[in-house]
Amino acid sequence: MMMDDPFNVLRPRTVTVRVSAKVNLALGVGSLELDGFHPLATVFEAIGIHDEVTLTRRDDNRITLTVAGEDADQIPTDETNLAWRAVELVREEFDMEWGECNRGVDIHIDKSIPIAGGMAGGSADAAGALLAAAALCRLPECPENLHPLAAQLGSDVPFCLMGGVALGRGRGDRLAPVICRGRHHWVIATSKQGLSTPAVYHRFDQMGGNPGGESVPNTLIAALTRGDLDAVAATMSNDLQAPALDLRPELGEVLAVGQHAGALTGLVSGSGPTCAFLVRDIVGAKKVSAAVSSLPQVDRTRTAFGPVAGAQVLPGPEGSFA
Repeated sequence: MMMDDPFNVLRPRTVTVRVSAKVNLALGVGSLELDGFHPLATVFEAIGIHDEVTLTRRDDNRITLTVAGEDADQIPTDETNLAWRAVELVREEFDMEWGECNRGVDIHIDKSIPIAGGMAGGSADAAGALLAAAALCRLPECPENLHPLAAQLGSDVPFCLMGGVALGRGRGDRLAPVICRGRHHWVIATSKQGLSTPAVYHRFDQMGGNPGGESVPNTLIAALTRGDLDAVAATMSNDLQAPALDLRPELGEVLAVGQHAGALTGLVSGSGPTCAFLVRDIVGAKKVSAAVSSLPQVDRTRTAFGPVAGAQVLPGPEGSFA
């Protein structure tokens, strides 16, 4: 007769991780390479729009996934979801040494990050599931040591673990932290119609690409380090904005209206279609939000500040990573 695991009482049954959305302060894209990828140099900033990913241990080895919150009906709840894949990856990676990792889990995601909007919502959920699965198994891992697994899930997932402000190279997954002084206020305007990331990259290539576009944006990094908000606004850039606007010209009106309302600058976030506006303060955020909210192509607006932390295990009776 097998005895119960004497260490089972030390393992949490439920872990909740909060994850943050991201904006790209700069996104430099090089020309398509033979491996089918574009080299990148991007400056990420994590901002205060959050999802929460909760994992609860099961007594069998099944995985289930449920989603609640904004646009929950549009989120896959099977193995195609990156959060599901993150749990499977932890099981595959650690099962030989950590038998507890072969247990099943119920995954629940409370959504607030806009989906299909260039803000890494799916990647953030994957980062949350990865950290929660490691904590659930009581693996001797810290978030930084999970980055190799995160990179297998997607190029934005390592930054979603890290948070703050960081320079991403390669596919965006080779990260170096960037000193950022001061707080940034943002207005996020989501679109009523999505925009395919592969389609944006394809249009980027059709428009001639950008040889050498993956160079490090040193002027922006220096402005962040000084805490010079006006210089940050002046040096933000996105090489995917032109192809995104070519595919969705109405986004140009969103950017124009936001900047006319007082935004320091506005950019398409990542591959779009979300538009992100950097503003000076809360008063400016309210003015920009009111202006762009009136546009028919805008679904909703959100205000947020950054930089904020990456994936964090929330405190609770069982929710601790130690």
